[in-house]
Amino acid sequence: MGSFSIWHWLIVLVIVVMVFGTKKLKNVGSDLGAAVKGFKDGMKDGGTADPQQVGNATRQDANTVDVDAKTKS
Repeated sequence: MGSFSIWHWLIVLVIVVMVFGTKKLKNVGSDLGAAVKGFKDGMKDGGTADPQQVGNATRQDANTVDVDAKTKS
């Protein structure tokens, strides 16, 4: 009584496909795969990231504003 049979899972799968559609499920799957791959690559690099390189990557974005904070005197 605690576990479902294969027929229950097939019915659930059919309902999910009918609600979301195959295209949206495909996009979700590819986005999830890309996120996992990015996470693995980030973990592989570890803490060896160069702060200068990270700063340069941020400055290349057109929407980023680079500002130097000044203290009041």
